[in-house]
Amino acid sequence: ELMASLQSRLQALREEQELVLSEARECAKQGEELEAMVQDLCKPNEFERYMMFIGDLEKVVSLLLCLSSRLARVQNAMNRMDGNTEAEERQSLNERHKLLSQQREDAKDLKENLDRRERVVSGILAKYLTEQQLQDYQHFIQVKTSLLIEQKDLEEQIKFFKEQLENLEHSIP
Repeated sequence: ELMASLQSRLQALREEQELVLSEARECAKQGEELEAMVQDLCKPNEFERYMMFIGDLEKVVSLLLCLSSRLARVQNAMNRMDGNTEAEERQSLNERHKLLSQQREDAKDLKENLDRRERVVSGILAKYLTEQQLQDYQHFIQVKTSLLIEQKDLEEQIKFFKEQLENLEHSIP
């Protein structure tokens, strides 16, 4: 019964993931249309700044999500430690936690830099786009970011339920 429940939840998550992927494809289409419009309206160096920002947006958000996820797994492992945990494992987890925490702080600095660059790009686009086009651009950025977060969250949940299912399968004689 528990396995059926886990499998059902896993199936629901996969269906939700398909919907998010469909939304991501639609968002990518909007991004391509926006890119073509920006290329037509802006100077080449301004268009290059726009393209670098868009590319870095996905990279930095993905990096932050990945590091946060890895840090959470290490923290969970640290929370499960008890008196029987070997000193070597305890030290390894502490070192990984410290390293991941530093990497996440560095990634936060990258995100702050990216936010500054977004303001510069918005300023450039404000010279060329109508108010509605500018709002469409800002909406695109918000949707792109939230879809990346949602995709990563679903991937993590699917991974978790798969692990739970495998552990349950292995525990049943």
